[in-house]
Amino acid sequence: MGKASRGIQSIEVGGQLLRALARSNEPMMLRDLAREAGMTPAKAHPYLVSFLRLGLIEQDTATGHYDIGAFALELGLIGLHRLSAVRVATPKIAALAREINHAVSLSVWGTHGPTVVRLEESSHPAHIVMRVGSVMAMLETATGRIFAAFLPPNVVKAAQDIRLDRLGVGYSGGKSMDNAEVNATLADVRKRGITRAIGDPLPGVNAFAAPVFDHSGAVVLSITAMGPASTFNTDWNSPIAKALLDCTHAISQRLGHVSPRQSHG
Repeated sequence: MGKASRGIQSIEVGGQLLRALARSNEPMMLRDLAREAGMTPAKAHPYLVSFLRLGLIEQDTATGHYDIGAFALELGLIGLHRLSAVRVATPKIAALAREINHAVSLSVWGTHGPTVVRLEESSHPAHIVMRVGSVMAMLETATGRIFAAFLPPNVVKAAQDIRLDRLGVGYSGGKSMDNAEVNATLADVRKRGITRAIGDPLPGVNAFAAPVFDHSGAVVLSITAMGPASTFNTDWNSPIAKALLDCTHAISQRLGHVSPRQSHG
């Protein structure tokens, strides 16, 4: 970009008040809000009057405290709805693939289940039977287990039934697990916030997968890092696992999700 565009300084100064209010977990008094924005109450007050008129903030008539207004909330929701999870995640997974030097896939919940929509290759040779458009098994793959763990059970069951119908009544492929094993497996995924595959279902290929959530807390993406067992460390606290979680948390945060970091130890 060339020479910086000329802005309106007074708007930028006033914006510091909105930033300070957004950082606060509760409504603020004038003196505290002004202090956090780096100005005196006398300087802050005219900005707040204008913001009140615009609906960007509101003031409690009983306490005098200021809080985020209805118009500001409306703008935030519009921004969140316009965000495309895939668009936000695409450059992030490209950077992740370069950082860990392993392949990274991006999957969404499609008509028939977890569907790969992006794939970043790595310099490591690995025989990975995956391409854009691939539909991943729900329980047998790390990618699928993310959706199985975090989607509503009725949605998961409906997708499994559709998949079995497409494969045929006599289908016997994949891993056989009883309900107790399935529940325990998915509970572990939810507890850790990440899942892994060690040479299964693809011999010689390891993988980690982690979820991306939107502002409503719904899982919208599964990001999977995968590579040859000889170079892919599957320790829960490995650099690969940490980089993947950092990536998914950053994307979730960009999509408006607010949640404490989950323990994966």
